Amino acid sequence: MIIVMKPLTPESEIKRMIEKVERTGCRVHLSKGDNYCILGLVGDIAGVNISNFESEDSVEKVLRVTDPYKLANRVFHPDDTVIKVRGSTIGGKSITVIAGPCSVESEDQLMTIAREVKRLGATFLRGGAYKPRTSPYSFQGLGEEGLKLLAKAREETGLPIVTEVVSTSLVELVASYADVLQIGARNMQNFELLKEVGRCGKPVLLKRGMSATVEDLLMAAEYVMSSGNPNVVLCERGIRTFENFTRNTLDISAIPALKRLSHLPVIVDPSHASGRWWMIEPLSKAAIAVGADGITVEVHNDPANALSDGEQSIKFKHFGTMMESIRKIAAVDGRTV
Repeated sequence: MIIVMKPLTPESEIKRMIEKVERTGCRVHLSKGDNYCILGLVGDIAGVNISNFESEDSVEKVLRVTDPYKLANRVFHPDDTVIKVRGSTIGGKSITVIAGPCSVESEDQLMTIAREVKRLGATFLRGGAYKPRTSPYSFQGLGEEGLKLLAKAREETGLPIVTEVVSTSLVELVASYADVLQIGARNMQNFELLKEVGRCGKPVLLKRGMSATVEDLLMAAEYVMSSGNPNVVLCERGIRTFENFTRNTLDISAIPALKRLSHLPVIVDPSHASGRWWMIEPLSKAAIAVGADGITVEVHNDPANALSDGEQSIKFKHFGTMMESIRKIAAVDGRTV
């Protein structure tokens, strides 16, 4: 349920209404813009008497929200959320480009990639220190040593770092190094992990599960937000279908759907969506064209010898041409890269 206050309602009256809502046992999510003030009720509203609020002189209208997700809902928060990270932003008029290797393999590998993607226009550096792999025999990452290398790359390039956290026991450690915590597709419905990253205070990049619906993704975001963290970035990375030519199937329609349903930033991962390096540029262009706030791509200096996902990692020259392409598309919509 949301309570829409009348324009120019005094702060004292808004505070009084918040206190009145809280006496019902619900929490209040306050959303204010230049011309609106909305009180979103979070919790069990079954016993809330709507007429008690509709009769208030300062209330314009009261609406029930039937969607199960509340805090992530655009009805609760009409303006787009813009997340600020170390001087960079995710959301708004600037396109976010997160680039780097699937896995941190060595200092030389990471520093080479970090310097080059920075030069070519990336705004964030990605790299896995802990890798949840399909096979237990595959490279699992360097662990804390990988986190230290990411921090070193950030120190030199200034790029904020995005890296995955795979278990509740690692949240505190990863958060002490990373600027943005990634929740991978396999952990999208690991609810204890979602609650833990919700309590840690760092922005969260939440990837859509390979068999998850749009609503499933938004409900996963709700877990993070209801634990106290409003800074969630949604990531469409392809879903599993009957098609086996690509690693997954990029659900391009999910982007405008998410932008309509939610105020949270939406980015796209064309690397995991396709599993093929030569598809990354066209899929990135398509993502920006339909309104994505950014992309996250895997870039490697030597894909043929990468320890993970080499077949879906692009070389520097292809990353450079991709950046030029998406700059042109973004400019059509008045956005910048």
